[in-house]
Amino acid sequence: MKRTYLIFGLTLAIFLAQAAAQITAAVAANVQFAMEELKADFRKSSGVEVKTIYGASGKFASQIRNGAPIDIFVSADMSFPDSLQKWGYAIGKPKPYAYGKLVLWSLKDFDMDKGMAILADSAVQKIAIADPARAPYGREAVKAMQRSGVLEKVSHKLVYGDNTSQVGQYVLTGNVSIGISAKSMVLAPELAGKGRWKEVDSTLYDPIAQGAVICKYGMENNPGLSAKFLTYLYSEPARHIFLKYGYILP
Repeated sequence: MKRTYLIFGLTLAIFLAQAAAQITAAVAANVQFAMEELKADFRKSSGVEVKTIYGASGKFASQIRNGAPIDIFVSADMSFPDSLQKWGYAIGKPKPYAYGKLVLWSLKDFDMDKGMAILADSAVQKIAIADPARAPYGREAVKAMQRSGVLEKVSHKLVYGDNTSQVGQYVLTGNVSIGISAKSMVLAPELAGKGRWKEVDSTLYDPIAQGAVICKYGMENNPGLSAKFLTYLYSEPARHIFLKYGYILP
């Protein structure tokens, strides 16, 4: 009987340990589809489950400053994780895990080879971008319009989404004529063949360096697992996945 209890106790302990092997990551919306593959690969090699929340980087930065129980922050830029680290809400100086690219994306039969100039076409009635105050891809989309000389012509057409994922929803539902979104979104297998897209000239916007950090909560509650996942994001298997989704590697 004692042996049975001992075996049961050991089994329960192992089960509880496995169940506890989980961390929470706040992830920029542009990384959503790549992250699902990254999570699966990481789980396969480590046994650790990564619970993900997707959204705008600026919104997550605010939540982390307010004590949200987030272990890892996978941002769409460097400025948000940099500021968190500077003020003690994240541990370690962030470094880029990937560089993102902007694309023009539409379900309509526009001549996308015109590049940013197509936005000023009278047939383009609404243009979706991510909120430039909270989403780095939205911020760079505004720069691309400014530098290409079309912003003043199209400002009345702009529709703002919370993040790149919502921009994609606007495009796919036909609520806008064109969206300026992340290349990683249009390369997702789930969205393959849906509409037409064209890369935005990279000289029209600043490099979108994307960084990740361990949050103060993660260091205090799940330091080992958080560090393990952060290290994985810069590993060769992860780099291959980022490449698949159109990111440029550091």
